[in-house]
This record gives sequence, structure tokens and C-alpha cells, in this order.
Amino acid sequence: MKFTGKLFAASLEIGRLTGWRTFGLGVIVLLGVACSHPPASPAEKPVVETTTPTPSPVAKEQSHAVQGQMHNVLFHFSEGVAAHIETLTGELVPLGTNSMPVFDDKSSFEVRVTHAKISVSPVALASVMNTYVFAKPDAPFKNLSITIEGDRLRVKGRLHSKGDIPFENVGSLSTTSDGRIRIHIEKVKALRVPVKGLMNLLGIDLANILNTSKVPGIDMDKDDVILDMSKLLPPPRIQGFVTAARIENNEFVTIFGTPDGAPAMEKGNYMSFRGGRIRFGKLTMDDADITVLDLDPGDPLDWNQDRFKDQIVTGYCKITPTFGLRAYIKDYNKLPRAPKK
Repeated sequence: MKFTGKLFAASLEIGRLTGWRTFGLGVIVLLGVACSHPPASPAEKPVVETTTPTPSPVAKEQSHAVQGQMHNVLFHFSEGVAAHIETLTGELVPLGTNSMPVFDDKSSFEVRVTHAKISVSPVALASVMNTYVFAKPDAPFKNLSITIEGDRLRVKGRLHSKGDIPFENVGSLSTTSDGRIRIHIEKVKALRVPVKGLMNLLGIDLANILNTSKVPGIDMDKDDVILDMSKLLPPPRIQGFVTAARIENNEFVTIFGTPDGAPAMEKGNYMSFRGGRIRFGKLTMDDADITVLDLDPGDPLDWNQDRFKDQIVTGYCKITPTFGLRAYIKDYNKLPRAPKK
């Protein structure tokens, strides 16, 4: 009778849980316009157009895009959120009114990925959720923690919108046909009582009771949480077609696209940017040829987008015979730390 009472109490809470799906998602942690003119009549002399046609938005983006390639880079999106980019090829495309990617402004460009393998630790993934996705005071979930159990993700936290009720989900990973990440929720607990079986018995799925419309990048499909990584991660945004998502070496791994066979631009740990126009500190380069290299190739290139100037000044630069720039930098985690006050 005692267990039945708990189960009944949990069933009453299910009707109030309108954010479960968002949570599962929280769990987790990238052509032209043709114009024609009517033919001139025989009595008229053809008019020759002398104006230059306005490039389409796509043509403008392509002309301003910078080719990018990264290898073995620990990329810090923020102080507490870093992703290991094992390999990446793609483009840096300026956003909004920006005519070029500006490294001092992470929101000035996005990375459009052709192929990449990117992994995130459970701790970093939880940090993304707590400090970015669900950072607002009225966010439905708080105090999320994420652990990996075999090939499953376990997420714990509190349903802030319902009086901080403790919850717990377990889900498996796959991808959707349109290149997003699918988390299939297999187990659900509320107030430490399993409720997924009761939901199945009543014919209720998470999509019936969860509202994720206010969380960008999250959708629900029955008992599945659908994640759009281009909207979940902090700037710079990563756009790409996800072809695989899995657990590997106790990390959350995302594969974008398929290998394109592009030759490596450099050796070792690096970030290379070629072609187009780019601003790097006070340096603006046309037909860009900039490579950031690791002073210590024994571990990943540790890059912090917010502190890259500090990393550069502790290293040195070289100019190539074709006036390209090679910046040899110190890893972010090896920079001297200011003494605590």
C-alpha cells in the first residue's frame, strides 16, 4: 500500500510536468535570382543593360566566406564550456551586417561544417544547459547534472517551474533524417518514483505533457527529444548536418557530414583559415592565409575565443614567403592565472 500511494502521488504530478521533454533535451551535451527581359520588337533597337546586377544573398555569403580547417583543438565556447574538435572542415560565414568574420566578436560569424567530429564531456554538456540553455530565471529546469552509463545518458535536475520537483531521465542517442540529434527517453522518475510505465499504461507520452516552445533548438516527438545543435551551443554558432551521435570514451560525440577527403592544411594541432576576408585583432587580411599552431603539440590546442589575444602575445608569429601569418600560441590552460583577491 505504501508503494501504491507513492505511485498515485507520482501520477498526479505527471499532469503538472510540462517541461520533461525540454529536460531530456537539456541533457544533452557544426541561388540566385534569374531575371529575364521580353524580346525587343523588330521595330525597336535592343537596349543594352549597363548596370551591374545585384548579387544574391547566397552569392554574397559565398564571396565573403573563409575556408576553415581544425585538427585536435579544445575549443572554449565560454569559460566552462569546451568541446574537443578532433577534426573539422567548413567555412566561416559572416552574419548580419558584418562583411567578414571578426574574431573579437563571436556573434559576427557562424561555422558551416562540411565534416567534423566533435566530442563534449558530460560536465561541459551540463554546463551548457545550466549557464546557457536554461540560464534565465524563469527557465523550467535548474541544477542539471549529466552522467554516462554505457551507451545511455542519465540526466538529473529540478523542475523549477513546478516547485523544484526532482526528476531523472535516461535516454539513448540517434539522429533524425533532417540532421538533428534524437534522444529517446526510456526511463522517467519524478520524486524518485518511476513513472514511465504508468505513462505507457495510460497512453501518455512526453509530447503530450511537455512544452518546449520557449526553448530554441528543442522539439518533442512522442517520447523523443530532438536537439538542434546550431541553436543550443553558445556563439560562434555551428551549422551542419548531423550524421551520427553516440557515446565514446565517456563523452558525447557528434559527427557532422561525411569525410570530404580535403588534404590537411598543416601538421599537428592547428586552426587554419584561407581565402576571403577576416579580421584577427587589429589585423584585417584579404585573401586570408592565417594558421594558429600549438606551441606544445603533445596535447590538444587549447583555444579560448574570449582570451585569444592573451594566448597570442605569449607566443610568437611568422610571416610566410607568400605573406601568410603563422601564430604559435600557448594553450589557454597554461596561461598564468591572476592571483585571487
